[in-house]
Amino acid sequence: MNEIRTLLWKEIALEWRQRYALSGMLLYIVSTITVCYLSFNARPDLLTPIVWNTLFWIILLFTAVNAIAKSFAQERLGRLLYYYTLANPQAIILSKIIYNSLLMLLLAGIGFGFYVFVMGNPVLDLGMYLLSIVLGSIGFASTLTMVAGIASKAENSSTLMAVLSFPIILPMLLMIIKLSKNALDGLDRSVSMDEISTLLAIDTIVIMLSYLLFPYLWRS
Repeated sequence: MNEIRTLLWKEIALEWRQRYALSGMLLYIVSTITVCYLSFNARPDLLTPIVWNTLFWIILLFTAVNAIAKSFAQERLGRLLYYYTLANPQAIILSKIIYNSLLMLLLAGIGFGFYVFVMGNPVLDLGMYLLSIVLGSIGFASTLTMVAGIASKAENSSTLMAVLSFPIILPMLLMIIKLSKNALDGLDRSVSMDEISTLLAIDTIVIMLSYLLFPYLWRS
């Protein structure tokens, strides 16, 4: 726990020192939402609740890929070797998953607030929709962190990450869209329990697999 706490603080300190990266992600979200608003401003009748929901998750998915792609790519070889002598690989992967989850929750919260402000709010069950954002952010962060670790071992890591992450993220994304659609329509919360339990199971499995398998990747 001490190693995880120290490594987590290191990630936060580096992000704060390089604030241009976070500012760039916020600018990406704001500019993408603005483009969507300008596109549908001329034909507001086309912005149905389903389109509204799908657009939001597409924006959040690409934001997650861009934000988490640098998790291991920004680490130089000398620094990785230094970590190898000091910390357990489990502490390294867990600290990065926790940090990326917090980063995604921050970006998703700001993005959702601005999205609702610009595009309107057709959500009937806001609490359930926020829960879907939390589960989706943690799922994106944990999955993409592990994929970023695998892709960092090869050349063209950004391209490889996009290729590897798509078949893993797609089932999770479909489940998240279904859960958020139920919240959008204001359905009874008992209807969404299967989706919630499935997303919790997926997030848990991904984190446990990362914890168990990352040491083998780290030693390579």
